[in-house]
Amino acid sequence: MTEQLQQARDDLEEAAKSADDDDIREDIRETSEAFSDYVMSDSAPDHALLDERLNTLRLAREEADGNTKAKLESAIETTEDYRETLEQH
Repeated sequence: MTEQLQQARDDLEEAAKSADDDDIREDIRETSEAFSDYVMSDSAPDHALLDERLNTLRLAREEADGNTKAKLESAIETTEDYRETLEQH
């Protein structure tokens, strides 16, 4: 499961590198860092945390274009797939 978050984090790092807007880049980096923490942690993030991160990424995607948008779309899809594997509490 953490492989999916690792893949999403990698996509986010690429998206941050290609982002033209500083605000978008910062949002992407914050989410990327959170995903790094999730990958290193012994416990999985819950649905609420992932929903918050996904909403941030979706908003960034609306403002992005080109490679940034493509990498955000990939990260969102991977994260949504991962989220479906989590148990709801």
